[in-house]
Amino acid sequence: MSERRDGPNARLPRLPAEWYRGRAWVHWSMTVDRRATGWLDSLRHARIREVLVDALGRYGIVCPAYCVMPDHAHFLWAGVAERSNQPLGARLLRTAWNAELKHHGFRLQRQGYDHVLREEERKRGAVMAVAAYIWENPVRAGLVAEWRQYPFLGAVVPGYPDLDPRCEDFWDVFWRIYAALGDDGAGGSGENLTVSATEEATEEATDGATKDSAEGEGPRISSERGEDQIAP
Repeated sequence: MSERRDGPNARLPRLPAEWYRGRAWVHWSMTVDRRATGWLDSLRHARIREVLVDALGRYGIVCPAYCVMPDHAHFLWAGVAERSNQPLGARLLRTAWNAELKHHGFRLQRQGYDHVLREEERKRGAVMAVAAYIWENPVRAGLVAEWRQYPFLGAVVPGYPDLDPRCEDFWDVFWRIYAALGDDGAGGSGENLTVSATEEATEEATDGATKDSAEGEGPRISSERGEDQIAP
């Protein structure tokens, strides 16, 4: 986990690079410099999602939860193969995001903050609690009364554009997709991380979940089945 240092130009020390590679789970936080606001709208949110799809697909990562706030954002990322490289994905995202912010005369803070989930934190119930914390940010900030009302949050898994945490069966669908992506048949090399590798395993669950609307129960912090199972 990055830890804060004093001084305006101090960089945040990070764990060794290998902690962010492979099947790591990391909670990333990125903040606009000087907490500047006024740049976030539907177009900018769509652009961030577009870059997320590119970064996640390129570096073998999935994002079961994110929330873009007016002055910062949270992303929960999980590597799905040995080749997964989260720092490179974060760099790509930050570069593109800074390009968008530049139009408003803003930029991200020099370095983001991250927390690498340890073994106990990677149990499914714990992962789902981190996701719920991320999605509840707008409620804590007083922007909405209920997290589902906030338009700039969600989940991103390349190849599954309709995956939405507002759907009642979101977690069932996500865990199936995550398990299928990890079983790439190439010793974790990531060579076969394609949509076709997961379609058969998740088609039925995805069809059911994407028919749900925002009236669904949304994310469940715990589950009767597998809440203590450690994500691979």
